[in-house]
Amino acid sequence: MAPLATLLLDIAGTTCALPRAEIREILPLPRLHAPPAAGGPLAGFLNLAGEPVPVIDLAVLFDLRPEPDGEDPYRHLLLARQGSIALLVDRALDLVPIAESDLRPIEPARSLNGCVVGEFPHGDRLVHLLSLDRILTLEERARLEALTRQAKTRLAGFEPEGVRAG
Repeated sequence: MAPLATLLLDIAGTTCALPRAEIREILPLPRLHAPPAAGGPLAGFLNLAGEPVPVIDLAVLFDLRPEPDGEDPYRHLLLARQGSIALLVDRALDLVPIAESDLRPIEPARSLNGCVVGEFPHGDRLVHLLSLDRILTLEERARLEALTRQAKTRLAGFEPEGVRAG
């Protein structure tokens, strides 16, 4: 079987990984729109071709950093494969292949919402493999969708007359 391509991430000094297939694009950190309702792990919204994409700060979500770190302009955004969410990380470090025999599954009950699906050795440490689909709970997703609808409505209010966003 072919190795699993994984993207190593630095999240507040903790190395984690995501399957490369779950990431559409890696972007430098642009200026984000942070409405007053944003807070906690919601770093703000990325305006992607007129569509607001919510950006989740993984360090804040995973309680690895108590507050957003707005001081580092060299952080990265990972745009999810379907483009409906972006993840803010300190760095996208490297793309590494993981042999199936090196990947050890993790019981879903050992992490919130089962977001850690496995672990593998890399250098002298174990790296947690995350599932993009399990990073947020259903309730968190529902609240994020509501905030995204609000951001889209607000953004549409700035459209010139006669022009409609798709």
